[in-house]
Amino acid sequence: MLAMFFTLSTALVSCREVNEEEDEMEMESEEMEREMDNDMNDVGDDIENAANDAGDAVENAANETGEAVEDAANEVEDEVDGNDDY
Repeated sequence: MLAMFFTLSTALVSCREVNEEEDEMEMESEEMEREMDNDMNDVGDDIENAANDAGDAVENAANETGEAVEDAANEVEDEVDGNDDY
């Protein structure tokens, strides 16, 4: 009777330990998945910010180029009209 009680209690304890390990592994897996999702979101945000910065840089360069061309055209017009300060 004692041997049967010992065997039964050992079996129940070992099953509980396996279930606890499975639960821990599942929780760790879910945590890793959340971290990966957060990392992917961060990467996506970084890419979006870089694209916005590149677009702003191109727009600023186009504006500066347009202003330089306009200034050069005004200089040529002043030279032709004889209004040049030089």
